[in-house]
Amino acid sequence: MNPAPPLRAISDIERLLEAHAPSHALLLHVASLGLPDAWIGAGFIRNSVWDVLHGRAIDVTRLADVDVLFFDLDDTSREREAEIERRLRSLAPSTPWSVKNQARMHLRNGDSPYRDTVDAVAHWAETATAIAVRTVEGRVEVMAPYGVDDLLNLIVRPTPVFGHKIGIYRERVMAKDWPANWPKLTLLMSWEEAYPASHNSFDRIDT
Repeated sequence: MNPAPPLRAISDIERLLEAHAPSHALLLHVASLGLPDAWIGAGFIRNSVWDVLHGRAIDVTRLADVDVLFFDLDDTSREREAEIERRLRSLAPSTPWSVKNQARMHLRNGDSPYRDTVDAVAHWAETATAIAVRTVEGRVEVMAPYGVDDLLNLIVRPTPVFGHKIGIYRERVMAKDWPANWPKLTLLMSWEEAYPASHNSFDRIDT
Protein backbone atom coordinates (compact mmCIF):
# COMPACT_ATOMS: atom_id res chain seq x y z
CA MET A 1 0.00 0.00 0.00
CA ASN A 2 1.14 3.54 -0.72
CA PRO A 3 1.70 5.91 2.21
CA ALA A 4 -1.62 7.07 3.61
CA PRO A 5 -2.75 10.48 2.34
CA PRO A 6 -3.55 13.23 4.82
CA LEU A 7 -7.15 12.79 5.93
CA ARG A 8 -9.08 16.05 5.78
CA ALA A 9 -12.16 15.33 3.65
CA ILE A 10 -14.37 12.63 2.17
CA SER A 11 -12.20 12.53 -0.94
CA ASP A 12 -9.16 11.67 1.21
CA ILE A 13 -11.02 8.70 2.73
CA GLU A 14 -12.03 7.56 -0.76
CA ARG A 15 -8.41 7.65 -1.94
CA LEU A 16 -7.28 5.86 1.21
CA LEU A 17 -9.63 2.93 0.63
CA GLU A 18 -8.88 2.81 -3.09
CA ALA A 19 -5.16 2.53 -2.30
CA HIS A 20 -5.66 -0.20 0.31
CA ALA A 21 -5.95 -3.33 -1.80
CA PRO A 22 -7.66 -5.61 0.79
CA SER A 23 -10.37 -3.02 1.51
CA HIS A 24 -10.92 -2.30 -2.17
CA ALA A 25 -11.19 -6.01 -2.89
CA LEU A 26 -14.02 -6.42 -0.37
CA LEU A 27 -15.86 -3.48 -1.91
CA LEU A 28 -15.51 -5.01 -5.36
CA HIS A 29 -16.90 -8.33 -4.09
CA VAL A 30 -20.04 -6.56 -2.84
CA ALA A 31 -20.38 -4.58 -6.08
CA SER A 32 -20.11 -7.80 -8.11
CA LEU A 33 -23.39 -9.08 -6.64
CA GLY A 34 -25.41 -6.21 -8.11
CA LEU A 35 -27.47 -5.63 -4.97
CA PRO A 36 -29.78 -2.60 -4.90
CA ASP A 37 -28.41 0.45 -3.05
CA ALA A 38 -25.56 -1.63 -1.59
CA TRP A 39 -22.72 -0.36 0.60
CA ILE A 40 -20.29 -1.46 3.31
CA GLY A 41 -20.74 0.60 6.45
CA ALA A 42 -19.73 1.34 10.03
CA GLY A 43 -16.47 -0.08 11.38
CA PHE A 44 -15.10 -0.95 7.94
CA ILE A 45 -14.50 2.77 7.35
CA ARG A 46 -14.44 4.13 10.89
CA ASN A 47 -11.81 1.73 12.19
CA SER A 48 -9.60 2.23 9.13
CA VAL A 49 -9.64 6.00 9.55
CA TRP A 50 -9.01 5.80 13.29
CA ASP A 51 -6.12 3.39 12.68
CA VAL A 52 -4.48 5.76 10.21
CA LEU A 53 -4.99 8.73 12.55
CA HIS A 54 -3.26 6.72 15.28
CA GLY A 55 -0.29 5.98 13.03
CA ARG A 56 -1.20 2.36 12.39
CA ALA A 57 -1.69 0.38 9.20
CA ILE A 58 -5.20 -0.59 8.16
CA ASP A 59 -5.96 -4.24 8.89
CA VAL A 60 -9.42 -5.38 7.82
CA THR A 61 -8.72 -8.85 9.24
CA ARG A 62 -9.20 -7.37 12.74
CA LEU A 63 -12.83 -6.44 12.05
CA ALA A 64 -15.42 -8.34 14.08
CA ASP A 65 -17.74 -8.08 11.08
CA VAL A 66 -17.99 -6.41 7.69
CA ASP A 67 -21.41 -4.78 7.53
CA VAL A 68 -22.98 -5.01 4.09
CA LEU A 69 -26.06 -2.84 3.64
CA PHE A 70 -28.60 -2.88 0.84
CA PHE A 71 -32.18 -1.70 0.38
CA ASP A 72 -34.84 -3.83 -1.23
CA LEU A 73 -38.53 -3.61 -0.32
CA ASP A 74 -39.42 -6.58 -2.55
CA ASP A 75 -37.72 -9.22 -0.41
CA THR A 76 -37.02 -8.42 3.23
CA SER A 77 -36.55 -12.04 4.31
CA ARG A 78 -33.61 -13.08 6.44
CA GLU A 79 -33.19 -16.03 4.10
CA ARG A 80 -32.16 -13.66 1.34
CA GLU A 81 -29.61 -12.00 3.62
CA ALA A 82 -28.21 -15.44 4.50
CA GLU A 83 -27.92 -16.34 0.83
CA ILE A 84 -26.02 -13.13 0.11
CA GLU A 85 -23.67 -13.89 3.01
CA ARG A 86 -23.05 -17.35 1.52
CA ARG A 87 -22.22 -15.80 -1.85
CA LEU A 88 -19.82 -13.33 -0.25
CA ARG A 89 -18.14 -16.09 1.77
CA SER A 90 -17.52 -17.95 -1.47
CA LEU A 91 -15.66 -14.86 -2.73
CA ALA A 92 -13.80 -14.07 0.52
CA PRO A 93 -14.10 -17.03 2.92
CA SER A 94 -12.12 -15.54 5.80
CA THR A 95 -14.16 -12.32 5.96
CA PRO A 96 -16.85 -12.08 8.70
CA TRP A 97 -19.63 -10.85 6.43
CA SER A 98 -22.84 -9.49 7.98
CA VAL A 99 -25.60 -8.60 5.51
CA LYS A 100 -28.69 -6.59 6.43
CA ASN A 101 -31.49 -5.33 4.19
CA GLN A 102 -32.12 -1.81 5.50
CA ALA A 103 -35.72 -2.00 4.28
CA ARG A 104 -36.49 -4.06 7.40
CA MET A 105 -34.05 -2.70 9.99
CA HIS A 106 -36.37 0.09 11.16
CA LEU A 107 -38.43 -2.61 12.86
CA ARG A 108 -35.50 -3.69 15.02
CA ASN A 109 -34.48 -0.11 15.73
CA GLY A 110 -37.92 1.25 16.62
CA ASP A 111 -37.87 3.86 13.84
CA SER A 112 -40.21 4.87 11.04
CA PRO A 113 -39.51 3.02 7.77
CA TYR A 114 -36.32 4.10 6.08
CA ARG A 115 -36.47 5.56 2.59
CA ASP A 116 -33.17 4.10 1.41
CA THR A 117 -29.75 3.08 2.69
CA VAL A 118 -28.64 6.68 3.27
CA ASP A 119 -31.69 7.25 5.47
CA ALA A 120 -30.96 4.04 7.38
CA VAL A 121 -27.34 5.02 8.02
CA ALA A 122 -28.49 8.46 9.20
CA HIS A 123 -30.35 6.67 12.01
CA TRP A 124 -27.26 4.95 13.41
CA ALA A 125 -25.93 5.79 16.85
CA GLU A 126 -22.71 7.79 16.32
CA THR A 127 -21.77 10.36 13.69
CA ALA A 128 -18.38 8.65 13.24
CA THR A 129 -20.10 5.33 12.57
CA ALA A 130 -22.86 6.73 10.32
CA ILE A 131 -20.80 6.34 7.19
CA ALA A 132 -20.72 3.85 4.32
CA VAL A 133 -18.74 3.20 1.17
CA ARG A 134 -19.17 1.49 -2.19
CA THR A 135 -17.47 1.23 -5.56
CA VAL A 136 -18.95 2.77 -8.69
CA GLU A 137 -17.19 1.53 -11.82
CA GLY A 138 -14.24 0.63 -9.63
CA ARG A 139 -14.00 4.02 -7.93
CA VAL A 140 -14.65 4.35 -4.23
CA GLU A 141 -17.56 6.55 -3.12
CA VAL A 142 -18.20 7.50 0.51
CA MET A 143 -21.65 8.35 1.89
CA ALA A 144 -21.73 10.34 5.14
CA PRO A 145 -25.11 11.75 6.25
CA TYR A 146 -23.44 13.98 8.88
CA GLY A 147 -20.19 14.62 7.10
CA VAL A 148 -16.82 13.31 8.27
CA ASP A 149 -15.58 16.05 10.62
CA ASP A 150 -16.24 14.03 13.77
CA LEU A 151 -14.65 10.93 12.26
CA LEU A 152 -11.52 12.81 11.21
CA ASN A 153 -11.30 14.70 14.50
CA LEU A 154 -11.60 11.47 16.54
CA ILE A 155 -14.86 12.60 18.18
CA VAL A 156 -17.54 10.12 19.23
CA ARG A 157 -20.89 11.93 19.27
CA PRO A 158 -24.50 10.69 19.09
CA THR A 159 -26.26 11.41 15.82
CA PRO A 160 -28.94 14.13 15.96
CA VAL A 161 -31.75 11.55 15.69
CA PHE A 162 -30.56 9.75 18.84
CA GLY A 163 -31.83 12.34 21.33
CA HIS A 164 -34.53 9.95 22.58
CA LYS A 165 -32.08 7.02 22.62
CA ILE A 166 -29.16 8.60 24.47
CA GLY A 167 -29.15 5.76 27.00
CA ILE A 168 -28.72 3.22 24.19
CA TYR A 169 -25.90 5.35 22.78
CA ARG A 170 -24.08 5.44 26.14
CA GLU A 171 -24.44 1.70 26.66
CA ARG A 172 -23.14 1.00 23.18
CA VAL A 173 -20.10 3.28 23.49
CA MET A 174 -19.19 1.92 26.92
CA ALA A 175 -19.51 -1.67 25.71
CA LYS A 176 -17.28 -1.00 22.71
CA ASP A 177 -14.45 0.41 24.89
CA TRP A 178 -12.96 2.10 21.83
CA PRO A 179 -10.35 4.16 23.77
CA ALA A 180 -8.53 0.92 24.60
CA ASN A 181 -7.64 0.66 20.90
CA TRP A 182 -7.75 4.34 19.94
CA PRO A 183 -6.68 6.43 22.97
CA LYS A 184 -6.87 9.78 21.14
CA LEU A 185 -10.68 9.58 20.93
CA THR A 186 -12.90 12.15 22.62
CA LEU A 187 -16.14 10.58 23.85
CA LEU A 188 -19.14 12.90 24.22
CA MET A 189 -21.39 10.92 26.54
CA SER A 190 -24.23 13.36 27.25
CA TRP A 191 -26.58 15.20 24.92
CA GLU A 192 -25.48 18.52 26.44
CA GLU A 193 -21.83 17.75 25.66
CA ALA A 194 -22.65 16.65 22.14
CA TYR A 195 -25.00 19.49 21.29
CA PRO A 196 -24.42 22.59 23.41
CA ALA A 197 -26.69 25.53 22.67
CA SER A 198 -24.06 27.21 20.52
CA HIS A 199 -23.45 24.10 18.40
CA ASN A 200 -24.65 24.24 14.81
CA SER A 201 -27.03 21.37 14.17
CA PHE A 202 -26.34 18.86 11.41
CA ASP A 203 -28.83 19.67 8.69
CA ARG A 204 -27.33 18.32 5.51
CA ILE A 205 -26.47 15.05 3.86
CA ASP A 206 -23.05 14.74 2.25
CA THR A 207 -22.44 12.02 -0.32
